[in-house]
Amino acid sequence: MHFTGDDLFTDITFLIREKDRIGLVGKNGAGKTTLLKLICGIEQPSKGEVVIPQGVTIGYLPQEKNVNSTKTVIDEALSAFDEYHQLERDSERLQQELADRTDYESAQYQKLIVKLTNITDRLTLLGGNSIEGEAERILVGLGFDHDDMLRPMREFSNGWQMRVELAKILLKKPNLLLLDEPTNHLDIESIQWLEGFLKSYYGAILMVSHDRAFLDNITIRTVEISNGKIYDYKVPYSDYVGLREERVDMQRSAYENQQREIKNIEAFIERFRYKATKAKQVQSRVKQLERMEEIEVDDIDKTAIHFKFPPAPHSGTVTLELENVSKAYGDNQILNNVNLLIPRGEKIAFVGRNGEGKSTLSKIIVGVLDHGGTVKLGHEVKIGYYAQNQQDMLDMNKTVFETLDDVAVGDMRLKVKALLGAFLFRGDDIDKKVKVLSGGEKARLSLAKMLLFPTNLLVLDEPTNHLDMLSKDILKNALIQYDGTLIIVSHDRDFLQGLTNKVYEFRKPNIKEYIGDIYDFLEQKNLSHLKELEVAKQKAKVVETAPQSQNKINYERKKQFDARFRKIDKEIQRLEDAIGKLEKELADLDNVMAHPDEHPEVNVDNDWYWAYGKKKEEMQALLDDWGEKQMEREELEKEFNS
Repeated sequence: MHFTGDDLFTDITFLIREKDRIGLVGKNGAGKTTLLKLICGIEQPSKGEVVIPQGVTIGYLPQEKNVNSTKTVIDEALSAFDEYHQLERDSERLQQELADRTDYESAQYQKLIVKLTNITDRLTLLGGNSIEGEAERILVGLGFDHDDMLRPMREFSNGWQMRVELAKILLKKPNLLLLDEPTNHLDIESIQWLEGFLKSYYGAILMVSHDRAFLDNITIRTVEISNGKIYDYKVPYSDYVGLREERVDMQRSAYENQQREIKNIEAFIERFRYKATKAKQVQSRVKQLERMEEIEVDDIDKTAIHFKFPPAPHSGTVTLELENVSKAYGDNQILNNVNLLIPRGEKIAFVGRNGEGKSTLSKIIVGVLDHGGTVKLGHEVKIGYYAQNQQDMLDMNKTVFETLDDVAVGDMRLKVKALLGAFLFRGDDIDKKVKVLSGGEKARLSLAKMLLFPTNLLVLDEPTNHLDMLSKDILKNALIQYDGTLIIVSHDRDFLQGLTNKVYEFRKPNIKEYIGDIYDFLEQKNLSHLKELEVAKQKAKVVETAPQSQNKINYERKKQFDARFRKIDKEIQRLEDAIGKLEKELADLDNVMAHPDEHPEVNVDNDWYWAYGKKKEEMQALLDDWGEKQMEREELEKEFNS
């Protein structure tokens, strides 16, 4: 793919199989989004081709999209079934044509039967008999309430409208899902629901995401774009990171060896260039240099923000106290009589579905939203606030430098350029207008602005939006070292893990406290859910039995399911190992078939092709078994959660 200057990528080749789960990675500007657009036909390659077998359907979710729908939520979602209704019309037309024909033995008649069979299979897959129920099920999974179904789309923010777009794509059930940052507009519960849906999805998935936990939980293959080439790893993201480091280390070693060899050859040429007795050897080495293909070391982009929060000024033992805090918008009661006491040094996560009051309470705490009840700040408490729409609060007509320089005071005015440099604004970057910055650059500038004033209470609302993985890691490390009080709203589980010691779950109009970090909270939530279900089941059974501890019931049930999960996971791992081994063998055979002249030792005859065909059949059988096991595991998960 060529735009200006060098190719974005050159001569890349790879295959997406029927049930692949692929994470597409690479540094900003590497071409991830462009590759997705090439696959779905929005862009066309400068050279080469994208081969899509007949009948394969593709669903593409971009990062952002202007929906502008005048329909209700449910009607907009049901527009995904336009294909279903067209297939119904095609089916009726073909049935009528077959009824009118009498050439039952002709090839044309058989083709019509095959076409009608394919349409019928597709209609069955789309599940037209229950399309409205399926649409509502997916919308609820993505965070909508049942009462939202008949509300107009225009009443919802762009983020919620993007959820409807995602629902439409999932309802279409394409053979290949292309997802570009699908978790951007989702909360933790919706992300977990989407993970469960995608794990059992019948087709292939290729996605771009900066959510490490999301990638690790879904993908089993990682494709990296680097220096115009691709590298294909048969592992999830976290495993890929280690393998990539090993690859670059090997490249660096090979590059250094080659440079030493080049230096020695050039020294020989220079020394004996004018000696007639060495002319032949000199020419040989000149040609050797000309033939030598220079080894390139892939650039791992390690440019990222670099900072730490200034020491928190001393404050009282109690940082914050809330008494009977309430907030309503008309009849919509968001918070009702919330009481909190937050001591100095506490690190708290606010979690819950979007619209449940997390951002509302954050705004009340920092004093930018009116409310009922009382908010008391402790002695000498100084607040630093990062709003969810922090980037929109910047003055778009100021330069990067002016944004900080206009509010900096005292010694900090002398450190503005150094601070901007730590957030990757260097050279001419500091003279750019804010309005031309990307979302990631605005997020970094907003974080830099927070460091101008020492604080002992940080309130951060979705601070990781638009940040890459490396920048998120550095921000997390800075927050771990921060010695003040922290309140953070986030849906990124990997970012929150180990960062907080308490979680408040928001279920309007109330909140509930959990001790521990995000994964402790999720585990307690799951156990609590199981406990409620078991209690309900026990009440439904009018059976005279000896009283038994509910915890013991949960423990025994979990132990039984764990054994079944281990068994099926072991079988899935065995199949994946066999698939990986066979993929390598087939790749070698494909190479022989593509370049027979380079393999004179191989006799490519009928027996060779027969053996090749048997391996392809074996591969398909393994993939089918793998798909069945994945579905079996999904059914087991549903049984466990029911």
